Amino acid sequence: MQTIVNWAAVEWVLLDMDGTILDLSFDNYFWRELVPQRYAEKNGLTLKHAREVLQPKFEAVQHTLPWYCTDHWSEVTGLDMAGLKREVRERIGPIDGAEDFLKAVRASGRRLWLATNAHADSWRLKLEYTGFGRYFEQVICSHDFGYPKEDLRFWAAAQAAHPFDPVRTLFVDDSMPVLSAAQAFGVGQVVGIRQPDSLLPERPLDAFTSVRTLAELTPR
Repeated sequence: MQTIVNWAAVEWVLLDMDGTILDLSFDNYFWRELVPQRYAEKNGLTLKHAREVLQPKFEAVQHTLPWYCTDHWSEVTGLDMAGLKREVRERIGPIDGAEDFLKAVRASGRRLWLATNAHADSWRLKLEYTGFGRYFEQVICSHDFGYPKEDLRFWAAAQAAHPFDPVRTLFVDDSMPVLSAAQAFGVGQVVGIRQPDSLLPERPLDAFTSVRTLAELTPR
């Protein structure tokens, strides 16, 4: 069996949240269904028209910090984004096997940190609702530094604020631009998630070592 991670070389485990430990089906439903629906209702539009209005706004800021900011989208849409997420929080759930992985990392004595682009309104709600907050020694949020994880400056700022050795770090994420930035910063082992949304099929991540879910990575 192929060894995906050289665990002997890992002291820090940095994990993405949405699509890595938590099922991205929540976020896909929220942005693709609920937000257009509520925007249509608020503005007297058809759902089709609402999507046509919102799509360019989404595309304009993709992979930048505003894309991940609930305050930004509340201002743009006139909707209470944090409130909407709380309203449908019962849809938040882990990816199968994620909690067992978190427990195994903690049991191994390694440092377990969350590295997320999610706004504080979002990550706090999700960690509280799932109970996963207890597993993480540190939550590193891109909004605290002013750069998304796709930007090398995020990694430099995160390391300055929370010192870690990139060479002895494992980082897992479902986003290719984020994985690329982590690799460029010098993170020793970078692994991609191929099925971040349990309701959608796997997608290839040919440029990186990848697994379907965290369940395939077992700390040794």
